[in-house]
Amino acid sequence: MTLVVDASVAIKWFVREPLHEEALRLLDNSEELHAPDLIVAEVGNVAWKKARRGEIARNHALEIGAAIRQGSPLLYPVALFIDRALEIAFALDHPVYDCLYVACAEALGSSLVTADDKLYRSAKRAGFESRVALLA
Repeated sequence: MTLVVDASVAIKWFVREPLHEEALRLLDNSEELHAPDLIVAEVGNVAWKKARRGEIARNHALEIGAAIRQGSPLLYPVALFIDRALEIAFALDHPVYDCLYVACAEALGSSLVTADDKLYRSAKRAGFESRVALLA
């Protein structure tokens, strides 16, 4: 089964936090994981924030930045999804960044797996529940 993952899931591959084990289970089928290439910047940003707050070491953040752009998920240029992501953002009244993942899932005939409850609730309210699933 093809799945799209967002940064809220991918960071859990590298950092022990709630839903870490559930996120790792997705890697069992890593050849089936996809994402817009925005995920690289978003995961890098989360790793930087965690290092600044002392939650992880600086070297760990650097390792996360290197790892997220190799292997899984398969990355797609955000330019492929921006037009549809804007439409979805208006429908969900939710930031375009997150809607890029929904648009990617839609384009692949797949579902987005997210740990972002706010995105999930927005998608559900707007009728996109078939495209967005919570990691939990």
